[in-house]
Amino acid sequence: MWLRRTAVCAMVVPLAFLVLRDAPVRLTAPAPATAKPAAPPAAPRPPIVTRAAWHADESLVKEDAVYTGTVRAVFVHHTGHTNAYDCADAPRMLRAMEEAHVRGEGWDDIGYNFVVDRCGTIYEGRAGGVGRSVRGAHATGFNAHSVGVAALGTFAPGVPVPKALIEGIAKVGAWKLGRDIDPEGFVRMVSTNDESLYKRGEEVYLHAVAGHRDTFQTYCPGEALYAQLPTIRKEMARLRAAAKARRTD
Repeated sequence: MWLRRTAVCAMVVPLAFLVLRDAPVRLTAPAPATAKPAAPPAAPRPPIVTRAAWHADESLVKEDAVYTGTVRAVFVHHTGHTNAYDCADAPRMLRAMEEAHVRGEGWDDIGYNFVVDRCGTIYEGRAGGVGRSVRGAHATGFNAHSVGVAALGTFAPGVPVPKALIEGIAKVGAWKLGRDIDPEGFVRMVSTNDESLYKRGEEVYLHAVAGHRDTFQTYCPGEALYAQLPTIRKEMARLRAAAKARRTD
């Protein structure tokens, strides 16, 4: 049974696709196509499997993407799928997830900005351009100026978290997080929805790399993955430092 203010980040259903209750907050309008380009990223863009490559059903997308500016926070999720999948099956699982989010939840598109499988492969999630700040549907009250990165699987206590998965999340996070933000530090965010853990308009300081549970009443991203957030932050910082060193050589 779903409780009014409880959203388990994910649940496993036949065909292993995901149903969430964490609906996004609509902003006023998309950024114009002539918006000033964002500052160069602090880390290089990792290899990403595009929506075209995993055969996303673009006919399901209901609205154009909304752009919200510099990414100030990375929210880590898990999708709730079985962990026993073959990585070759990830595209099929993403297509099922897309259908569940749109047809099951009535959202505009898949909720996460990126999904990483247990082999460390990074997939483009929500449409709008991987290099732009697309507002997702992953963190009620905090979808703006954030990026949602979901680990394909379920990470309850004691479940091993593959090293490749941790590294994949760190790579996309290091690239997307604003270049002036410390992955191991904190950021000021403002809630836009009373259904989050914080009232609309409330200011809060969050880890720049946070778990879904840090802003919503949920177990997501699971105890095992949540315990790996310090490792993910450290790896993100290392990747950005290495990129900076290469730029100054």
